[in-house]
Order: sequence, then C-alpha cells, then structure tokens
Amino acid sequence: MVLNSIILILMHRYPTFSKSKMAKKQYSQKSISRSIEVPFPRSQIFDVISNPELHCEFDGSGSVKGLVIGGPLNAVGDSFKAKMKMWGIRYRVKSTVVEYERDRLIAWAHLGKHRWRYELADAPYGTRITETFDWSFSVFPRLIEIAGYPESHPENIERTLERLANFLADNAQT
Repeated sequence: MVLNSIILILMHRYPTFSKSKMAKKQYSQKSISRSIEVPFPRSQIFDVISNPELHCEFDGSGSVKGLVIGGPLNAVGDSFKAKMKMWGIRYRVKSTVVEYERDRLIAWAHLGKHRWRYELADAPYGTRITETFDWSFSVFPRLIEIAGYPESHPENIERTLERLANFLADNAQT
C-alpha cells in the first residue's frame, strides 16, 4: 500500500514517469560513481565525511538539512539521524554505517538499504574522492529507478564533490 502511494505521488508530481517509460528502462549496473582529486590528505577529508554534523555543508542534492542526533562515525554499526527534505516533504532518517575503513572508506544506509559510499585513495596531487550511490542492496531497487535517481544522482554527486572540495579549501588546516 505504501509503495503504491509513493509510485502514485511520483507519477502525479513527475508526469514524465509514464508506465511505458518505467517498464522499459533497465539498469545493468545498480550504482553510480563520480570522483574528484583534491590537494588534501585522506585523514582531513575523512574527518569531514565521517562527521554527520557537517553533511549539510557539502550535500549537493539539497536534501540534507541538518543533524538530529549522532556524532563522528568511527565503526560499522555507528548511526546518525538527519533532517531531510525531498519533493517538498520534510522528514528524518536514521542511517547506519555499513562499511568502514578509517581514512579510506565509509558507507551508510538507511531503512531502504541503498548506500552512500565514499572511498579515498592517494592520487598524484593529493587524494581522489569517489562518491557512489549504490542501490544494489536496496529493498526496492525498482522504486529507486522509477523515482529517477539513476538520472538525477550523477549531477547531485558532482555537486556534492565540488561542495566538499570547497568546504575543505575554506576550512583547510594551516
């Protein structure tokens, strides 16, 4: 019932999602990644990404509005709750760390099980940051596709990485 309501809302709000288009679009890979190279050490970048209080500072989707509860993320199982707004609807979501390797990798997921992952790797002029939206774990992967995330997330990820780079530059440790 809830799933049907969500689909109806999407179809009403985004009429370009006709049934024929929804049925035809298939995705062989259920993840989207983008990368950027920045002149900052992995530890400094990881400190920002693993602090949910700062997520609204660099989120490029415009949906993260602030932190409700949670501190720096230090291990798989750590969680945080964020204030969100999407499609004009305000809500709160609890996310839990599902992948973690200090200064190299962090990913979190919420009830839907799709993941937001950040990977940090040494690069010639600093660090390569790769952000991935991975819906291969999703409880409802088809809903992710119907909602148009595969089309909208590449641009959102690019904006996030650009905002993250700017945030790091503006707050560089001297």
